[in-house]
Amino acid sequence: MKRWWPLLALVLLLAGLQAKLWWGDGGWSAAHDLRQKVTQQRVENEKLNQRNNALSAEVEDLKSGEAAVEERARSELGMIKPGETFYRVVEPRSQTDVPAENLSVEPAQ
Repeated sequence: MKRWWPLLALVLLLAGLQAKLWWGDGGWSAAHDLRQKVTQQRVENEKLNQRNNALSAEVEDLKSGEAAVEERARSELGMIKPGETFYRVVEPRSQTDVPAENLSVEPAQ
């Protein structure tokens, strides 16, 4: 019986270390979870980098050219230049209600 005692102690020590490796804090499962979180964070970072690049390009466009500012003012704010006439095309609710020759174009005041 004395001959098996050191072998049994080593086997129990190995089993304890393996259990800690597989299920303990900082073990394989925790490492796997961290890898997944890192992958998700990289995907989110890439999306944010693309958004930042698009915003940077838009800022450069607005800084460098008057045309970009003018286009934005026209589309988003409905602004017109002095001396221009703004025309609004009024269409009927459905195309079958009014014949095409009765469509009107009115200048806006």
